[in-house]
Amino acid sequence: MYSHPSSRRRRRFFLWGGMFFIGGFFLLGGIVMWLWNAILPDLLAVKSIAYWQAVGLLVLSRILFGSFGRHGGPGPGSGYKAQQRRAWKEKWMKMNEEEREQFRSAWRDRCSKRP
Repeated sequence: MYSHPSSRRRRRFFLWGGMFFIGGFFLLGGIVMWLWNAILPDLLAVKSIAYWQAVGLLVLSRILFGSFGRHGGPGPGSGYKAQQRRAWKEKWMKMNEEEREQFRSAWRDRCSKRP
């Protein structure tokens, strides 16, 4: 059966992307284990951890704190700061040129003053 070249590329992309993601996750587990064992036993007098315990810590942190800023978790387009940015942008768009220039000069004065 013939399949379109773009669909084969898409499947190949998802296959390699999935393998890259899984490999990155396991590499990240190794990095967590190395950092834990290099820093925390001397600093806080805790035991060293094994590789699978480090991977478990990654899974636990994913469950508790979200998705490391990826899909489904808080990202740059959500939250209080993003709302503030949108509100300021909306306010700026409603200003006329004279009001914008007054705003710029006021901020120039504020930022140029040194204590």
